[in-house]
Amino acid sequence: MLLRALKLPAFAAHHEELARRAGQEGWTCPHYLRQLVELELSERRGRRIERLLKASGLSADKTLATLEQEKLPAKVRRQLPALCEGGFVERAENVLAFGLPGRGKTHVVSAIGHELVQRGYEVLFVPAVLLVQRLLAAKKNLLLEKELRRLDGYDAVILDDIGYIQQDREEMEVLFTFLAQRYERRSVLITSNLVFSQWDRIFKDAMTTAAAIDRVVHHALILELTGDSYRSEKAKSRETVDKALRKAPGDE
Repeated sequence: MLLRALKLPAFAAHHEELARRAGQEGWTCPHYLRQLVELELSERRGRRIERLLKASGLSADKTLATLEQEKLPAKVRRQLPALCEGGFVERAENVLAFGLPGRGKTHVVSAIGHELVQRGYEVLFVPAVLLVQRLLAAKKNLLLEKELRRLDGYDAVILDDIGYIQQDREEMEVLFTFLAQRYERRSVLITSNLVFSQWDRIFKDAMTTAAAIDRVVHHALILELTGDSYRSEKAKSRETVDKALRKAPGDE
């Protein structure tokens, strides 16, 4: 009861089991206590990571383990390990993943996000369109500043598919405000099928576009996802398998 009151669930659950082991193996009292403390810390870390993952919005199947790294450009493969360590988050740097649809941009940044969570960072994955809608709703309710503070609690925000935003000026302004507010303070990971010269489709006027690019690119690492579309390759593979299955035994 005392251990539960102190919020030490691992102590409460395992102290008797470890006490028996301590007696059998002749542990000293400090060693026994150290084992309990390490177990408590380990379980706390596990629960925290579970909470962070649940709150992150990350897809459970877009991890480093499921990423087909051999299909990534060589430069991206070399950059990936350092990004997964999270040093760029400590330096409040950004990561920008560019490429045509189906090149694996979302999977790459999601895999990085999963690795960051495992290291204890608070991460949020959100489609750019939904973030803009959220910020716009907050602004209309006079709660934009509060929403921005809430988002500021995340060490890294993954903004997916920024190139698909075709918004009016009011929507553009809240997105720019979000990017400007995190500038040199918090990290943003952005995926886009539009190169910078096409970002005027997002921010509408040349001045705002230049200001947004300046804030995003300063202290940023750029990942260029080239090559064939993963989705097209998988579709072709399925088509080949389907043809083989439909082929009658006597057709050889």
